[in-house]
Amino acid sequence: MSITYQARQFFDGEKMHDNATVTVEGNQVLSLAPQPGAQMIHLDGLLAPGFVDVQVNGGGGALFNTDTSIEGLSRIREAHSRFGTTAMTPTLITDDIGRIETAAEAMAGAIEQQLPGILGIHFEGPHLSKPKKGIHREKFIRCITDAELAQFCRQDLGKVIVTLAPENVPADIIAELVSQGVHVCLGHSDADAETVMAALEAGATGFTHLYNAMSALTSRAPGMVGAAMADESSYAGLIVDLYHVHPLSARAAIRAKGTDRMMLVTDAMAHVGSDKSALPFFDTVIQREGDKLTIEDGTLAGSALDMASAVRNSHLHLGLPLTDCLQMAALTPARYLGLEHKLGKLLPGYQADMVLLNDQQQVEKCWIGGQPV
Repeated sequence: MSITYQARQFFDGEKMHDNATVTVEGNQVLSLAPQPGAQMIHLDGLLAPGFVDVQVNGGGGALFNTDTSIEGLSRIREAHSRFGTTAMTPTLITDDIGRIETAAEAMAGAIEQQLPGILGIHFEGPHLSKPKKGIHREKFIRCITDAELAQFCRQDLGKVIVTLAPENVPADIIAELVSQGVHVCLGHSDADAETVMAALEAGATGFTHLYNAMSALTSRAPGMVGAAMADESSYAGLIVDLYHVHPLSARAAIRAKGTDRMMLVTDAMAHVGSDKSALPFFDTVIQREGDKLTIEDGTLAGSALDMASAVRNSHLHLGLPLTDCLQMAALTPARYLGLEHKLGKLLPGYQADMVLLNDQQQVEKCWIGGQPV
């Protein structure tokens, strides 16, 4: 049965429309016009493509590292769908090889079962820079081995992202990962700009949480930040929670990269969608105060950000047009993953992943594959 939604405002992924319709049949958008016999539903708000988050560590009280199961993945997805995220790559933080293998098995099961909203897996580490480790546990940071390569290059994990420090992973290994379909992101790195550019030449295409845990931009040493902002073809994730990056720095980066290369990400921990303020993380505890997460020494520990808040912050605090913010939350990450033909737009043939926002950019409802969640 077809359903025609008539929305007061409608963003198709590229353009904004007033009093527009979108007809959904099954899990896809059928038409942008009413169809004979279709059920008509009126929506008082803004209907937009569902958000795509390529860096989400946890939600609903579950952290992927400590709940590497299909049930844990479902719990994380359910928590974030309340905030408009309809597709994600759950992220495994630096851990031992056993945990990497267990997480990969869980993801393979989720992909086989076509778990709604799960696109694949993001391995953030363990091949990082110790000086830029952030909250990643130093005891697990190590050189890459055949054991990790075997997991990263599996062909049953959906979309695979690997964040690594290019000063610790040779360019030929980066090229090998890329040849196996892995999306290589650079981050948690103290590399100089020349090393970063060599990694990009080898096939790396992204930067993980721009500015944070990477060599800074200065006048005579561009660092990873400068290389990322100067490169026109790569993508970058940005945490717009107003703690990780100053609004002026965020605006400068978006102006440099463009909204077609900058992705809003949450870097969310288990706190999102949970009423608990303190949750365990390896041998420490991550404490939530307001919307800020820290460990005992005050180090930022991921975020309590959700994608709707990232959109709202970008619009209200960075002063960006709402259409740009929505694009950075949906179409740009979909394009980064090579899914721009399927996600990030609400046009005929696209998956009916949708979010309904009110005038304050709060989520009223969302759908994954045409099904309300």
